Amino acid sequence: MKPLYIAFVWHQHQPSYKNPKTNKYLLPWVRLHCTKDYYDMAAVLEKFPKIKQTINITPCLMEQIIDYTKGATDDFLDVTKKTAKELTKDERIFILKNFFMANPDTMIAPYPRYQELFRRRGWRADDNYLKRIEPLFSTADIRDIVVWFNLSWISPYFRQHNEKIKHLLKKGKNFSEEDRQILIDETTKIISQVLPKHKELQDKGQIEIITSPYYHPILPLLIDTNIAKAGMPSVVLPKTRFHQPDDAELQIKTGLELYEKVFGRKSRGMWPSEGSVSSDIVPLVAKNGISWIATDEEILFQTLGEINGSNGKSLLYKPYKIIVGKHSVNAIFRDHKLSDLIGFVYHKMNAEDAVNDFIERLIEIKNASNNNNGTPPIVSIILDGENCWEYYKNSGFDFLNSLYTKLSSQEKHGLITTTVSEYLAKFPPKDELKGIFPGSWINGNFGIWIGHPEDNQAWDYLNQARKFLLCRTPKTNPPENIKKAWEEIYIAEGSDWNWWYGADHSSMNDAEFDQLFRAHLINVYKLLNEKVPDNLYFSIKRKWEAIDNIIKPVDFIKPKIDGKVTSYFEWHDAGFYDVSKSGGAMHQTATCIKMIYWGFDETELYFRLDFIQPFPKNTKFKIVFLKPEQKDITIDPNNNSVIFDTTELKNIAIGKRGIIELSLPFSEFGTKPGETIEFVVITEQKGFELERWPYHASIVLAHPSKNFPEEHWSA
Repeated sequence: MKPLYIAFVWHQHQPSYKNPKTNKYLLPWVRLHCTKDYYDMAAVLEKFPKIKQTINITPCLMEQIIDYTKGATDDFLDVTKKTAKELTKDERIFILKNFFMANPDTMIAPYPRYQELFRRRGWRADDNYLKRIEPLFSTADIRDIVVWFNLSWISPYFRQHNEKIKHLLKKGKNFSEEDRQILIDETTKIISQVLPKHKELQDKGQIEIITSPYYHPILPLLIDTNIAKAGMPSVVLPKTRFHQPDDAELQIKTGLELYEKVFGRKSRGMWPSEGSVSSDIVPLVAKNGISWIATDEEILFQTLGEINGSNGKSLLYKPYKIIVGKHSVNAIFRDHKLSDLIGFVYHKMNAEDAVNDFIERLIEIKNASNNNNGTPPIVSIILDGENCWEYYKNSGFDFLNSLYTKLSSQEKHGLITTTVSEYLAKFPPKDELKGIFPGSWINGNFGIWIGHPEDNQAWDYLNQARKFLLCRTPKTNPPENIKKAWEEIYIAEGSDWNWWYGADHSSMNDAEFDQLFRAHLINVYKLLNEKVPDNLYFSIKRKWEAIDNIIKPVDFIKPKIDGKVTSYFEWHDAGFYDVSKSGGAMHQTATCIKMIYWGFDETELYFRLDFIQPFPKNTKFKIVFLKPEQKDITIDPNNNSVIFDTTELKNIAIGKRGIIELSLPFSEFGTKPGETIEFVVITEQKGFELERWPYHASIVLAHPSKNFPEEHWSA
């Protein structure tokens, strides 16, 4: 039987956090991911010589890591370096606000002292509240918070092998100023080892390192923002068209130059930022020596005219050659289900169970692929290699160790890990694509980065600044300043700013991302001693944009429970939650649930769930009520059964087009008007949780009074 080749591509990326006004980093994520993730992701492979990986490191991340090794600092590191007695009141408030930015379940709760301090601070982090409670924290408390925040961002590898780190963990509290300085010194050493460790494993042939365009721009949109209409015909574009193919090529070329300088060889592959591709990028990457790129399966299916890969995954598990004119580049396509399992699901499971499930899925793919003739199949698992681990116990170390152990023993059974270039050298693509559908790894389009009023405003500001700069020449301005101003434009072309604009994603650092984007554009004008346009001093990000996009009901509804949308107005006044518009630094694509609707009249509570089609096998859906008490509605569409608590529900319809509708009397909850009902919707498969929506919150409604419509109207 043919083996199954497995190509892991871990994407390591952070945007440029340096504030041009202060020349230091505004946010600490490069430094903290260096100490927690980047070194470990490479070093863990030394125990598993049979395991091969591909690791993508973006140039702007390389640049920042190198900068830290030369003494760069950030606002968080500056207060870490100060003795606790020297801290001002504002700095103490800054620490209370920001030094619990870690996943509470995996990075705070395991450590009693850190958990105690977090509970005393509480979940609230607004400035007025923190000003009131700041005097309640002693100098020793603040010092312990500082040490624990930085300690919680230390990887399992160094917790096991670094004696000084082990001593601090064992001590646990009442840290001294000497302890704080030891931690600073050790983290500095870790950062200096990140890139050399990757080069060492590359030179041994165990990993392939690839890169991306320099500042991680969406290449197709740099070439022409109008390309967004291909995947979103009704999209509202920015007022001014951005059309700069030269910028796109420069981002590619300069990124490859830094890569070669750092790693001593040319990059053979490239992960186009966010898997964003179009036929227009093929000549640009090919001319610059790139032999292969990667993107998502949805792009392949769109290119082939497939609907969700209806002809089977056999189309997915092989390489292709994309040909545009006289240029060509090889391509592999990401299995977004397997990638999302690692990114969003397996952290909820025991490591061994998660790995066993993953291996079973690979074996299923291998067995199914052996029905086809030709090249041994390749399954591409491509995902963020940093952010997901903070949701795993022990920072994913247990999961990865178990995974690599199992895969090492599975090689004899035909599961073989490979670098992408190694596979393509053995098995060049036999199938050709005449061009490629324009889109990204998210929904097969560019909707995350263009179309929302905030996204479009950012594009217009960028275009405005670039046109201004284009009219200035070195004859009338110092050449060095012109060069710096262009660099600010290229930084502002990065994808990360628009990732956080719009309603798709949100984080505690929304204000900082907005500030940085505008700061780079402001600096274009300041470098040339010109007046800064007033609009750049006003925030683009609206404060009302909420992370979970929960829209509340506005009136009573009375839908017909028939498993289909009988009329447009049937659910028009219901509350709803769009799963596709929920996320933070990571974005889940392979979801079963698309939309959640809920509404009510005086006596009944109504639900509508919209799903992908067909319903996945062995999958159940649950509406889990957190208040007034723990009760579940369990929906099994494969067996056409619905159970509330222990009773089978009758007023439910499971439609053929992926719509489930049901109603439940308020009397079942025992609530009275004004009392709270709170719920989430969960997808389960084989007994474990695949999805939970909302991901970071819950949906809350009040049992309505008979006057709800009038009360809402008057509000």
